[in-house]
Amino acid sequence: MGEMKVALLKEEKKLERILDIVQERMDKAPEGYLRISTSKNEISYYQFQKSDKGNGRYISRKNKEFIQRLAQKQYDEKVWKYAKQRLYQIKILVKQYEKQELEDIFYKEHPVRQGMIVPIEPIWEQRVEEWMQEKYQGKGFKETDALIYTERGERVRSKSEKILADFLRHHNIPYKYEHPLYLKGMGVIYPDFTILAKKTGEEVYWEHLGRMDDPGYAKAAIKKIQFYERNNIFVGEKLILTYETEQMILQTKTIEQLVEKYVLDGKKV
Repeated sequence: MGEMKVALLKEEKKLERILDIVQERMDKAPEGYLRISTSKNEISYYQFQKSDKGNGRYISRKNKEFIQRLAQKQYDEKVWKYAKQRLYQIKILVKQYEKQELEDIFYKEHPVRQGMIVPIEPIWEQRVEEWMQEKYQGKGFKETDALIYTERGERVRSKSEKILADFLRHHNIPYKYEHPLYLKGMGVIYPDFTILAKKTGEEVYWEHLGRMDDPGYAKAAIKKIQFYERNNIFVGEKLILTYETEQMILQTKTIEQLVEKYVLDGKKV
């Protein structure tokens, strides 16, 4: 039953991207609109305002770029109107389509009755328990790596990763540290965190890029993000990114905002 909501959320993200692209183009578009006139097999172009009574200002056919920009503007306005309307409709559907409605039916039963019932779909707690029980081999550490441990007792590579892990633990968000993930074209990688997001019921990946002022590190990080995208794992959908430099450290407020937007199901942390 959750597949519909996942599909709606993906379509919502797609429409938001379309609106951003089209809005940026429209902001840079020239004034007025394009009028095309055909007479005796000759095509003439005019720039006109809606208040103009005649054809408007004649545009020489040599000015192909300007003509194309006016044509693009009218197309973009139609796309913007369509995407805006469709996004409004989808947001209503997403709000109305609560994936946990089936779970609510189960939870509203008497506790004794719950023990006699097999839910039509596994409830969230059952899914989390099964997901967390999976055994896996992480990336491993070198002898020179720092000894940093989370409150859950797992070893991580940086203080920022400890902050992230402890935050997730405190808010009962199921996660796996450096769970292997195969990316076509790159091979097996180890995302910092793999999270089972209640918002979508799917796994999302969280990469903390902690040395973005190091040119070599930044280049490798960008390459990894590109391979995520080539495998249809996009930032803002199934990939969450946080960044740090020596001057800009990870803020708890940023973690809260990202968790609320991409992980939780409409709840505040």
